[in-house]
Amino acid sequence: MNKRKLLSTLAVGSAAALALAGCSASGSSGGGDTAESKDLVIGVFNGWPEGEAASYIWKSVLEDKGYNVTLEYADAGPVFQGVAGGDYDIALDGWLPFTHQSYFDEFGDDIVDLGAWNEDAKLTIAVNADAPVDSLEDLAANADKFGNRLIGIEPGAGLTRATEENVIPDYGLDKMDFITSSTPAMLAELQSKLDAGENVAVTLWRPHWAYDAFDIKDLADPKESLGAAESIHTIASTDLEKKAPEVFAWLSDFTMDSDVLFSLENAMYNSGQEDVSDYTDIVNTWIGENQAWVDALTS
Repeated sequence: MNKRKLLSTLAVGSAAALALAGCSASGSSGGGDTAESKDLVIGVFNGWPEGEAASYIWKSVLEDKGYNVTLEYADAGPVFQGVAGGDYDIALDGWLPFTHQSYFDEFGDDIVDLGAWNEDAKLTIAVNADAPVDSLEDLAANADKFGNRLIGIEPGAGLTRATEENVIPDYGLDKMDFITSSTPAMLAELQSKLDAGENVAVTLWRPHWAYDAFDIKDLADPKESLGAAESIHTIASTDLEKKAPEVFAWLSDFTMDSDVLFSLENAMYNSGQEDVSDYTDIVNTWIGENQAWVDALTS
C-alpha cells in the first residue's frame, strides 16, 4: 500500500512547529488522510475472467470518482490472504458455497464479505439453441445427432474431471467420444459447428462470454452431476469501510446479472485483438455503450 510522506520545510530551531507537524501526521494516519484513502488495490484471480471483467469495471468507475486503483494479479489463495492482510483492499471473485468456501473459513475473521454480485455461476454442458434435446437425460439417446462427440476443454480442468467422473456415468454417455484439448479449441469447434448449422455439445461454464457471442443453451442437469449453482461474492479488507466508506457502500450494493456480464466478457475476450494485456480501452468503450447501467453503480 502506498503511504503519503509528509514533507515539511521548517526553520532551524523551530521545535514547536516540528512537534505540531508530527502530531498532524500521526492524526491523519487514523483515517483522515485523504490521499491514502484514495489509493486502492484490487486483487484479481489469475485466469478467472468474470472477476477480471468486474475488476476492470470498478477500476474505471472508481478512477472516474477520483480514486487511484491498481489491479494486482495472483492465484485465489494469495488474493484471499492479501485481502486478509490488508495488502489488497478488494477482490471480486469469491465463489460460494463450494469453490472458495475453504478460504472464507480460513480468513473469515480478517475479511468482510460484501455479498453476492452474481448468483448464476455453474458448470454446464451447452448445445446449440435449436438442438433436439433440452436435458442431459436425453443426450445419450440422441448422441448420433451430435456426431457422438462431446467437446471438452483442458484435460486437467475441474470441469473435465466432473464430466468424466459424474456426467458421463450418471447419464450413460460412455459411448460418446469425450474430446479434450483446450478451451480455445473447444470454442473454435463450437463456432465451426454453429456456422455450419450442425448440432454440437460442449463443456462450458457460467459466466462465460460464449453465452453472449453464440446462440446456445444449457442442458438441464437434474441429477446435479455438475454441482449446484454458486454465487460470486465481493470481499474486502476489514479497514475498507473506514478507509473508503463510499466505496464500501457502492460495492455492498453491487450486482451484475449474467446477461450484462456476458456482454462485457464478450467485448473483452472476443474482440479479435491478439494478446491483449490491458483491457482499459475496450472496457471504457463498453462503458460508453452501457452508461446508464454503469452510472447506477454509484447512484
